[in-house]
Amino acid sequence: MLVQHIRHGLIEEEHDGYVLTTKQGYAPAYPYYLRSCAKPLQASLLIDFELDRKYKLTGDEIALCCASHAGEKCHTDIAESLLNKFRLEYDWLKCGLHKPLSRTRQNEMLINNEEINYFHNNCVGKHIMFLALCKENGWDISEYDNIKHPLQILVKERINSLCNVREDYPVTKDGCGVPIFSMPLENMLNGFINLFCDKKYEKIKNAFLEFPYIIGGESRLDTEIMQNSRHLAAKVGAGGLCIVVNTRLKDGLIVKINDCNMDTRRLVVFEVLNRLGWSEYECCKDISTLHGEKVGVIKIADCRKSDFRMGDPCA
Repeated sequence: MLVQHIRHGLIEEEHDGYVLTTKQGYAPAYPYYLRSCAKPLQASLLIDFELDRKYKLTGDEIALCCASHAGEKCHTDIAESLLNKFRLEYDWLKCGLHKPLSRTRQNEMLINNEEINYFHNNCVGKHIMFLALCKENGWDISEYDNIKHPLQILVKERINSLCNVREDYPVTKDGCGVPIFSMPLENMLNGFINLFCDKKYEKIKNAFLEFPYIIGGESRLDTEIMQNSRHLAAKVGAGGLCIVVNTRLKDGLIVKINDCNMDTRRLVVFEVLNRLGWSEYECCKDISTLHGEKVGVIKIADCRKSDFRMGDPCA
């Protein structure tokens, strides 16, 4: 149990999950899907094949390849430019269509009668990168989303190597249609530390630290974390995931909220970052009416303990 919402002595909400750092915490051996937390690990192939040098990729372009962006103009402009830089065709993209995650951009498009396109997809940077890797290696572009494609076989090998995975875990398709792999939370955390603390992949680390808004954008947790620190690299993933690497200490944090509640994830991540001394971020834990009257409190577990007792909910 990680979080309880207590309103005038009654427990109204409960959220459970796991918190793990390299030095403390508990997480089961049960595997979870990486979801979008896989993106910076997948982007390691950009460096391995030296596409960053060949195409003189800028920091914000590398960031977009790792991003789950909010579909704002700053994101879509980079995506379109990057597609052209790699000399790829728009119709080759298989990421699918969805509205921008940014509510502000949704409203702008509604007012201006703009239609959504692939560049608004939060995963488009990853798909552009995948196409570029296929073109560079002479692989079939039309099947890049197939689990048996040489690209996806290589992606799996690279991720397993970074994350110290030695056995096969379930595989599915992510929301954008490409394969996504699963593993225990501890392996995910190891993979992030191995990536962000390796000088070979320093360009990926710098892309996160220097362009946090491109990684996410409006109302995105990973962007918020990085904008409030100069040395924390963060990435969120669907399914209640968030991974943070302290690039100075070569330490990391992973949070998994089992019911995938995004507000709870944000609260837990910032609370643990504060307790670790990695940030000083004020999170309101009061439950109040619209008139400002306090009627309850949100309690967060001491994540250093293997089991959690809230104590007297009336206290």
